[in-house]
Amino acid sequence: MNLEAFVLGCGGMMPLPYRHLTSVLVRREGDLFLFDGGEGTQVSLRRLNLKWKKINAIFVSHTHADHVTGIPGLMMLSSQVDRDEPLYIYGPPKIAEYIETSRKVLDMYINYPVVVKEITAPCIVHEGDGFYIKAFPLQHTKTCVGYALEELSRPGAFDPAKALELGVPCGPLWSRLQAGESVTASDGSVVHSEQVVGPSRSGRKISYVTDTLYTPSIIQEVMGSDLLFCEGMFSEELRATAAEKKHMTAMQAASVAKAANAGKLALIHYSPRYTDSELKALLTEAVSVFPDTVLSKDRMVFSVPYAE
Repeated sequence: MNLEAFVLGCGGMMPLPYRHLTSVLVRREGDLFLFDGGEGTQVSLRRLNLKWKKINAIFVSHTHADHVTGIPGLMMLSSQVDRDEPLYIYGPPKIAEYIETSRKVLDMYINYPVVVKEITAPCIVHEGDGFYIKAFPLQHTKTCVGYALEELSRPGAFDPAKALELGVPCGPLWSRLQAGESVTASDGSVVHSEQVVGPSRSGRKISYVTDTLYTPSIIQEVMGSDLLFCEGMFSEELRATAAEKKHMTAMQAASVAKAANAGKLALIHYSPRYTDSELKALLTEAVSVFPDTVLSKDRMVFSVPYAE
């Protein structure tokens, strides 16, 4: 089952000619989940040829303009196609007011259900077949949350050679063994599932953290992420500025990734003060703490495979 993340934008505060505002689309088979949506989000969706009309849910970190102003356009665009499935929008308090006010002021024509749910405490906000998405608190200048998409554990690997050796022929009995049942072999002996099925295997995890002070509580929430998107808005020389504005430095993001035993850190949400060439300084600082760090760039695609 494919699990991919598409960086629609990686900038903070204001869009630049070469850098859209922070937004990430996660695709898990037929499900599409959008994390934040500043102005211009549609541009990258179109350039990546993503099926925006199939977006199941939008997860908003907070209601600052650079994270939400692209959402009304997406909602109106979705009304131009046949859509029966509801669009779920999750976010902290004020997101419902923002969506409702936008619909009224813009006189939106919406021909599908829109379900807005406000997050007031850490919780699982969305669930599907074999996965869930949870929200957890961050510390910014207004209420802000991070998100983690986490898959449930998978059954262990089935060993067909072992099953044949134990006298279980290929067929329905193999399915029963894979489902955890015991079966009777051709010689009358009982074969238990654990004899031919290995230990359960962990699912995959993608976490999204932006616009926050560094706090140790983030580490536990993103623990074991295969892919961690985390803001690295400033360099270390501006750590005081980052703290004042309640943001993180690239090195602080790297320390989170290291402590959380993440697989890969994708820095995101850069200050507009840095040109693309100047972002290398942020990467250098982060890599000194967590070597498997990359700079997110607009329209970059990450594939998250299962662990071996």
